[in-house]
Amino acid sequence: MAIPSPRSRILITRAIFPEVAQRLSEHFDVESNTADDDWSAEEIASRLQDKTGALTFGLERITEPLLARCPSLKICANMTVGYNNFDLDAMSAAGVLGTNAPDVLTETTADFGFALLMATARRVTESEHFLRAGKWTRWNYEMFSGAEVHGSTLGIIGMGRIGQAIARRAAFGFGMQVMYHNRSRLGAATEADCRASYVSKQELLQTADHVLLVVPYSKESHHTIGAAELALMKPTATLINIARGGIVDDAALAVALRDKRIAAAGLDVFEGEPQVHPDLLAVPNVVLTPHIASATAGTRRAMAMLAVDNLIGYLVHSKAVTPLNAA
Repeated sequence: MAIPSPRSRILITRAIFPEVAQRLSEHFDVESNTADDDWSAEEIASRLQDKTGALTFGLERITEPLLARCPSLKICANMTVGYNNFDLDAMSAAGVLGTNAPDVLTETTADFGFALLMATARRVTESEHFLRAGKWTRWNYEMFSGAEVHGSTLGIIGMGRIGQAIARRAAFGFGMQVMYHNRSRLGAATEADCRASYVSKQELLQTADHVLLVVPYSKESHHTIGAAELALMKPTATLINIARGGIVDDAALAVALRDKRIAAAGLDVFEGEPQVHPDLLAVPNVVLTPHIASATAGTRRAMAMLAVDNLIGYLVHSKAVTPLNAA
């Protein structure tokens, strides 16, 4: 009589929908962080030592020293589209696959990007704070005058799936002129579909009424927007970041906002999050949200289930759905 092979062991590093853990448990032995504790890097490494796979959330650093301690590890499946928590070179060298969750959050994130643009341009946060503080005692003609959105010029830096979805909303829904800058120019058909024109980064910053960032984080994209770039923007312009913390130099942005070098900013991501640069908290002309661009129940479930599909696909069927590297 054949002895059944032991089941692979999976670590879920944060709390997740019960149905996600249940589906994984049908194939694997699962250890879940059901209490949603903030595990240290040391504790994550310790818990991964006997695991074959992990469902990760974009915050857990998978590095060469960690991999050296986890000889059984074969796959880490992020439920996020971003994966700058993965050292992919080290993972490939160790034979560990990394996966992410693209596509399923595109439209939801694009919705939020446009919502953040609208809230920033129209000074929604400032005016709400004013009202809640009991300061609204009379109306006047210039009270909280913001920037036009319809018919204005939107500049998108990073024209992947999400950037294109935002461009379509802007062009077709709000009659905006859309320009973009990307590492490589899109094909003519895609540009036509988005009604977007390719320009240099400098031209985009100098021309756009609203600059929206959707570029992936890498060493090359670190501080894509710093003091020099902010100085190129119009004093009436807004800056929106739904990409990743580190794409913007938050300290330089706080100075630009304080000195009214640009009109306003909307930020869903931050350097060193969940900490926020204290100078950003001190200026009124910024909308701040806690990394929630993909936060609808349906989308977050779809992201988690794609991570599950990657774990099952790779460990059971030897084929991941959205691999990032060769393992």
